[in-house]
Amino acid sequence: MTVPINLIARERSYSGSIFEKFCISAINTVMDALYEDNHIIAVFKPAGVLVQEDSSGDESLQKQVKGFLKQKYGKKGNVFLGVLHRIDRPVSGIVLFAKTTKGASRISAQFRAGEIQKTYLVLVSGLPKDSEGCLKNLLEKRGGKAIISVKGKESILCYKVLKSNGEYSLLELTPKTGRFHQIRAQLSNMGNPILDDLKYGGKLFFKNRSIALVASGISFKKAVGGEKVELSINMPSEWERVFKNNVQKR
Repeated sequence: MTVPINLIARERSYSGSIFEKFCISAINTVMDALYEDNHIIAVFKPAGVLVQEDSSGDESLQKQVKGFLKQKYGKKGNVFLGVLHRIDRPVSGIVLFAKTTKGASRISAQFRAGEIQKTYLVLVSGLPKDSEGCLKNLLEKRGGKAIISVKGKESILCYKVLKSNGEYSLLELTPKTGRFHQIRAQLSNMGNPILDDLKYGGKLFFKNRSIALVASGISFKKAVGGEKVELSINMPSEWERVFKNNVQKR
C-alpha cells in the first residue's frame, strides 16, 4: 500500500493531521513537518538553512527538529535524531530524519540499495536540446566545487522539460547517483545552469538566499511494516513570474 502525500509546504498550506508547524525563533521563520511516524520525520527545509551543523556555527535544521520533538513530547535530556541525507544549503525542500536507531538503520539501508527515489524541480536558463534524457558525467570534488574530470565518479541525472518560454525552462529531475553538487554541475555542463546559482554560472534572477532548485519529492518504505510513503511539494509560487510570456508545455 502506498501513502501519497502532496503538500504545498512553501505556501504553508496543508492537508490532514500529519502536517504540523512550529516556529524557529533563531531564523525567524516557520518550519513545516510534512510527515511523522514512530521512526521517521520529514520536514521542509528552507533555503539558507544547514541540514547539519558545520564549522560556521550556524544553527542547523537537525537542531531545530530536535527542539521541536523535545517540546512536542515533553522529553527530558538528549533527543536522538539521525541525519539520513542532505541537500545543499541554498536548496529548499524535503529532508528525512530518523527518530530512532532502528529507523536510521533501515532507511539508510534503503538509500544504500538505491530503493529511495528523490525528485527535484529546477529552473534553468535556456532550453535543453532534448525534451528529456539522462546526463552521464564523471564528477570530482575540487576546491568546493564539482568538476568534470576523468578522475571523477560516475554521475547520472535524468531530466524532463515540463515547460519553457525559450529563455527559461522548468525541469523535473531524477538523480540516479548522489554526488557532491551533482545536479548543479551537470546542468551547468549541459549549458543550462540553475537560476541564481552563481557558483556554476547561473543568472541572478530572484536575488535571495536560494538557488532555483527544490527537493520536491521522495518515496521510501516505512522502517516497520514496509508500507510505501510518497511525499511531494509544489514549486514556489514566485517561479511562475519566470514564465510571463510564450510558455510552451512539454
